[in-house]
Amino acid sequence: MRNEKLDRRTMLRSMGAATIGLPLLEEMLVSKAVAAGQREVPVRAFNVFFGLGIPAPLQQEGFKGVMEPLEPLSKKLLIMRNVDQIRCDEKGSNAHYDGASGAFTAEPPDGEAKSGGPSIDQVIRQTHYPKGMPSGMVPTLIGGTYFRRSRVGRYVHSYNMDGTVAATIQEKPRDLFDRVFGSINASEGDKNSVRQRLRRSVLDSVVEDYRFYTGPNSPLGGASKSRVADHLDRIREYEQRAFSMKHKKVANVEVPPRSIIPHGGPADPGGQGIDITLDELSNEWRLLADIYAVAIQMDRVRFGSLTFLAAGERIRLTGDYTYNGKKLFEFDDARQQNASGDKGCSHEWWHKFSEKKKNEELRAHAHMKMREVAYFLRALDSEDAKEANGRTILENSLITISTESGDGRHNDVKRELSGVFHCITSGGGRFKTGQTIDVRAEGIDVYNTMLSAYDTKQRLGPKKRESTSIDSIRA
Repeated sequence: MRNEKLDRRTMLRSMGAATIGLPLLEEMLVSKAVAAGQREVPVRAFNVFFGLGIPAPLQQEGFKGVMEPLEPLSKKLLIMRNVDQIRCDEKGSNAHYDGASGAFTAEPPDGEAKSGGPSIDQVIRQTHYPKGMPSGMVPTLIGGTYFRRSRVGRYVHSYNMDGTVAATIQEKPRDLFDRVFGSINASEGDKNSVRQRLRRSVLDSVVEDYRFYTGPNSPLGGASKSRVADHLDRIREYEQRAFSMKHKKVANVEVPPRSIIPHGGPADPGGQGIDITLDELSNEWRLLADIYAVAIQMDRVRFGSLTFLAAGERIRLTGDYTYNGKKLFEFDDARQQNASGDKGCSHEWWHKFSEKKKNEELRAHAHMKMREVAYFLRALDSEDAKEANGRTILENSLITISTESGDGRHNDVKRELSGVFHCITSGGGRFKTGQTIDVRAEGIDVYNTMLSAYDTKQRLGPKKRESTSIDSIRA
């Protein structure tokens, strides 16, 4: 006999490993009156990273410049300028890697694959869930679309208390999908059964539960039944997109297809960069972002990080760039750089940045990055992301958006690691939004102020260091 009382984490379950979370439904609320005033929502924290940064002078232009794509969400964001990360400088390295390690930790790196301390999201996770996450939940979800492979800290941005990476990064949409929803086990006779997908869909495996919740004996009303159906249609769409590429059969089992863009070693041949079209890049990223967002909406994950292009990223991008239906630029990095290999990559526009020049190419790349970051943020601010207190997941969560440098010219650490772009959401009303603040403070003090708002005992940085509270960001 099923319990007809539904909670926020009601799942559709298969006999295998697959679990599909239901969206927030009216029947999960005690009453509409209580729901309107309810403030009990999950504690969540995510780090969103984009590579190469926004030079500090361009940040001063606000939404009239490269940050234009963030303007529609501006009332729900706090833009922080003049955040100083120079204490993250590590001799013998460079600002790309130092700054990337310092993003969300405020600490210099401690090796090729280790940060100098925990990241914001993991400190909050340990504070609010000291005994672990609820059953069936992905403890930490790390995803990213990136190509620069050297040094893990370039692309991983979620770290445990001891500085080790908090989870394996999922860079392929199909792998991220499986990490969130689980895999269907193949037959025992197949040697590769653990992670291989059979012909039937993950959604098909939960059909019994689906029929119950949409059938005549369902505890759901008509509107909620329709929402469940729409919700699962959306997941199926992502699944089909993730697994739609051509594939081959091994022992009568369909091997999950590979992404159209390169991953692993082929993504960074000798550090010389890769050729990629804007459509290839954005399509891969948006599918990854869609799957990550729906995982949050389903309450399958509450902590983690998402990366759009690694620190010091090397790509040679081509294609027309449009925004709001208007063509803004035509990417053709190698031709515009008049160079090949690493010297023909977009990375070089940051090295060539000059306050006295138009920097058209850099501006186009930075604007594009903000467009793609905004794509993910909007998914958490949609009707599908509405929560019991009437706010969206974007408003209720702490989402920290940052990068590795305030200026990538590589000849002045103080300039490179000062003025690093930071942007946060309200964290459920803990922080101001709808403003741009020149905080003029060290990143470690900004981060510790954020942590104090979440009542964490843990602080970043040396224990003997005297912290300064940045009260200007608190609501």
